[in-house]
Amino acid sequence: MSKRYQPWTQDQAYLLPPSLREWLPEDHLAWFILDVVRQLDLRAIEGAIQSKDWRGQRPYHPSMMVALLVYAYCTGVYSSRGVERACHEDVAFRVITGNVQPYFTTINEFRRVHREHFAALFVQVLKLCRRAGLLKLRHVAIDGTKVKANASKHKAMSYKRMLQEERRLRAEVERLLDEADAADTSEDARYGRQVRGDELPEELRRRESRLERIREAKVALEAEARKSRAQTLREQAERSERTAQRHPEEVVRRRARTNAAQRRAQAEEFDPSDDDTPDGGSAPGELARKPTLATPEGRPVDKAQRNFTDPDSSIMKGADGFIQAYNAQLAVDEAHQVIVACGVTDQPADAANLEPMLERVKANVGAAPEHATGDSGYWNPQVEERTRALGTEAWVATGRVRHGDAGAATPTGDPPDTLDPIERMRWRLDTPQGRALYARRKAVVEPVNGQIKHARRFRQFSLRGIHAVDAEWVMVSLCHNVLKLFGHRAAEPSPA
Repeated sequence: MSKRYQPWTQDQAYLLPPSLREWLPEDHLAWFILDVVRQLDLRAIEGAIQSKDWRGQRPYHPSMMVALLVYAYCTGVYSSRGVERACHEDVAFRVITGNVQPYFTTINEFRRVHREHFAALFVQVLKLCRRAGLLKLRHVAIDGTKVKANASKHKAMSYKRMLQEERRLRAEVERLLDEADAADTSEDARYGRQVRGDELPEELRRRESRLERIREAKVALEAEARKSRAQTLREQAERSERTAQRHPEEVVRRRARTNAAQRRAQAEEFDPSDDDTPDGGSAPGELARKPTLATPEGRPVDKAQRNFTDPDSSIMKGADGFIQAYNAQLAVDEAHQVIVACGVTDQPADAANLEPMLERVKANVGAAPEHATGDSGYWNPQVEERTRALGTEAWVATGRVRHGDAGAATPTGDPPDTLDPIERMRWRLDTPQGRALYARRKAVVEPVNGQIKHARRFRQFSLRGIHAVDAEWVMVSLCHNVLKLFGHRAAEPSPA
């Protein structure tokens, strides 16, 4: 007698509609995310939606859209088209949306319009993590990783080449216009002046549009160079002013005051808007921005570049060589690898980002960590003084340290006052406490980068522009913390 198979048919009609609760097990991530979103304060998003004209198609509920984006980013689905496709094909996505399928333009528009609210949602999820006991703030490790921009490095052009291309294209446009004028004159003589001619030749339109784009990029680069030169002059003026206040010799003080006044006047000529929050990142929590290299005359240097697709992105060296990218920063708490602060900058170097990241930790959680570690990329002579002012002891490598190559810890106690900043930091790192803390840095923050970029396949931003990219990185970090909450709940013993 042959075996009988389980029933299997695609045409079974249900007498009663199935319940969504039957589609997924109770401990599925989708149900957990829906529970988390119900605890979030979405009044800011609801207010933005309600402020629009009430006529037209009814919007989707903000809780559903937030839960949809959070679940998508938690499961490695980042494109709006991919999210829409999953709403048709994936049972968990259909549970999240209540078995409706938003169009991909609606998903992308919601993400774009409400991106400024993601930072508030990130802080709210952090509070849930703290309430669950996942934050200790004894040791926070900070690291940066290069994430590809939504742009090609082949769409970048140096200032020198912009000048060359502008001259070449201008000559070609003039040549084509002369040929068109000659053709018009010939046709006027043949057919009469009142006969309508054809549109501009396609060849001429292409060159004119490319010339216009190059001119716009050149003007923007020149404006950035003027601001960068003005900022450099203001920094020089500040140093001279400090010398004028502290130097014991009157002749040197007088010369410094004159020099400071001259630098201030020159800076005003290049950039009259003396902003208190320059691109160098002087505002609390503001990450350093990449300065445009400028000549003393305030013009861009020949190698200064600008990308036509995403002008805020920069060419950086990553694991795959030189890429068009952003430098994505993370501050991770050691206890459970929860991200306590995040940010994005177009500056490849990390040296100026340790203090702003700790300021963000303090703003997000309400307290500064006891200790913070960073690799040698974060080293600068002011790092110890500035982080202590925030209430944190920083332990930053002053040179390349091979993993596991600790050596013998010999110094004890505080370093002598006679040491300069780099010697002081080396002394502190060689103490038993410094060795133990710095040895943990790699195991705290680098696995988080691996989970984001490899396990969840976030290797390229979907959005363009530094503000949009920063909001997307906040969403990625928020979802990482949601997954930590989910894992913590799954590990808790079930009540008897």
